[in-house]
Amino acid sequence: MTELQSETPVLDLLASMTADSLAASSLDSEELMLVRIAALVAVDAPAVSYATNLEAIASVGIDVERVRGVLAAVAPIVGTARVASAIGKIAEALDVALEEVS
Repeated sequence: MTELQSETPVLDLLASMTADSLAASSLDSEELMLVRIAALVAVDAPAVSYATNLEAIASVGIDVERVRGVLAAVAPIVGTARVASAIGKIAEALDVALEEVS
């Protein structure tokens, strides 16, 4: 095989899927990331899923107040257990992200 193999093929695929999602959506990048947060909460995503979105979330200028707003908005639909789970997983993802940067 003459083609160079990536050392992170799965992460590269996820990044490509995210870029394709941005290109295909009529939402602006901030709206798209807020919707993605809501979707992560709705499916009770693991901390690693939040971690893979943290850089994109920060890069579009979404602050913690906007994330709190999303959590409050979806709470009546997804329930308190999912929102509480999301809060813990976001905190865990932030710890992981901080450890990787350090």
